Amino acid sequence: MRHAHEDPELQALVRRYVTPDRRYLRLGGHLLKLTGAERALFSHELAGAAAEITPRELTVLLEGGWRERKTAAWLIAVAGRTAFRNRLGELLLASEGPYAGAAYCVALANFGTTADAELLSAYLDRYLRRPDLYYDQAFALGALLYLDAQLGADHSGRFLTPGGLWQQWTEGPPSKSYEPQAYLPIVGRLCAFAQESADLL
Repeated sequence: MRHAHEDPELQALVRRYVTPDRRYLRLGGHLLKLTGAERALFSHELAGAAAEITPRELTVLLEGGWRERKTAAWLIAVAGRTAFRNRLGELLLASEGPYAGAAYCVALANFGTTADAELLSAYLDRYLRRPDLYYDQAFALGALLYLDAQLGADHSGRFLTPGGLWQQWTEGPPSKSYEPQAYLPIVGRLCAFAQESADLL
């Protein structure tokens, strides 16, 4: 992992794409609270950054910490840069740090293909077997449900069968009270924002 305080190239990219107006904090659930005017302005800003950033710069951001990775994943989602699909899948599966996993899920859900569903499924196959870990299991399943709805598929069904991996994970130990269907509209609204921004490119 590269660290901005030690890496001038990464530091310059953080100043340019990650920290302006605290962008990295506004990406994700905070988007759902924006007013119409705030949403339109932020969407324009995000579209501009997504159009401007190069593949090389995105690669560098994905080598940074959670702020850099989260921002890069959103810029990838908005620009529809599917060349990063496998890299996002690798980062999601590695789960090396907090806060960025949901952004990877949004990008994969936004790409909207069976290949993306397979990457989310691989994550769930690994981490639903670990009831001791509270990572991005619920968000990943919400993204998979979203993809199923878009694709007319049922990749999520095997995780949700009685006694299946989702039930095993939520029942713990320790037990958890996550409802995957609650994440479906959240993922849908975040993908809608990414698409609104993409339409401005």
